[in-house]
Amino acid sequence: MFFLIGGIQPKTVILQEQARSCPACDHTNVQIKRIDHYLSLFFIPLFRVKKGTPFAACGHCNVVLDDDRTGSYPGAAEKTRKCSRCSRFINDDEFLYCPYCGGRL
Repeated sequence: MFFLIGGIQPKTVILQEQARSCPACDHTNVQIKRIDHYLSLFFIPLFRVKKGTPFAACGHCNVVLDDDRTGSYPGAAEKTRKCSRCSRFINDDEFLYCPYCGGRL
């Protein structure tokens, strides 16, 4: 009996790193990325099937920036509070402690 394990899997490719700050976390780690899809055999990518479109994203908090790269980001109006300990944004107002680091809000 012989089994063949194959399929299509995504792979994130970092195209370029920019030295500008992220509007969500204020770290200077904005990267231009692309998600390509590869045909794989036994979880080894063999060749690219689909080439993705480039987008800007923060390497620290993984926030995807807008296409015009003006510094705004999707969901900016939803972000209400920022943790003083880990600098992540909390969407829910009912939290007394940060769900990421456990610090008091």
